[in-house]
Amino acid sequence: MPFEADLAHALDRTTDSLEPDLTTLLSGAVARGRSRRRRRGAAVVAGVGACAVITAAGLTVPGALLGTHTGGSDIEMVALAMPRSAITGTQMIEALEQTLPGGRFSQETGQSNNPSDPSGGYVANGELVVDDGHGAAMVGVSAVRLKLPLRDGDGLSCERTPARAKGDTCRMSELPSSAAVPGGAVVMSEQNAAEHPAGADTARRWTVTVTLKSTGAQLQLVQWNSTGGGSGGETPKPTRPAPPLSEEQAVAALTGATWAPILGAVG
Repeated sequence: MPFEADLAHALDRTTDSLEPDLTTLLSGAVARGRSRRRRRGAAVVAGVGACAVITAAGLTVPGALLGTHTGGSDIEMVALAMPRSAITGTQMIEALEQTLPGGRFSQETGQSNNPSDPSGGYVANGELVVDDGHGAAMVGVSAVRLKLPLRDGDGLSCERTPARAKGDTCRMSELPSSAAVPGGAVVMSEQNAAEHPAGADTARRWTVTVTLKSTGAQLQLVQWNSTGGGSGGETPKPTRPAPPLSEEQAVAALTGATWAPILGAVG
């Protein structure tokens, strides 16, 4: 689904659809996008929530112009901080391709942030469709910086209102401080069905959000087992049983050498 279509879809979402991730979208302040989808999502993976605010693929949202974004379905506003350095959409796409070596890529879209101009966007994101030989899948990543001190919000807590639908899951974990993750990090891993009750032909979204405790820098990776994100009957049917990357692979990738420059630029 094209980026513009994803934004339009996000504006159309209802409270019982996949998390309405972006403050910007929800507040009507979306002129540009971040893909956190959610950062969730509409801008990146179409439900790569803006991973932190919007996201088409489910990533963080485009241009959190107000410096805030929704933390979950309860529309909690989470304060965003201006990223330290500019990140281009091209950088996001290139890093995403390196994260998925050996795949064939299509439908690539990227969104740059603009630290010199708050109205230009707090979120950088990239999304694409990858075919690694096991079926095509939409994948998106968003980069954003949360204000310190961190508090419960998008990517920081599995608590949400309304409660998660049956079969959807969320798990929190932490990474210890290391050279790759100075100060440690909070990791949230989610799996959501595009519609409920979910059936054998229901697409699913896997989201991994990594937030550095020391800087508030946050990356959100959203993967679908279909060629597009969304909710209900608008979501393409599954093309594979599982996402391109497992949870462990996703965490390793987001905290590895490929994404280190982007995490540094964010926070």
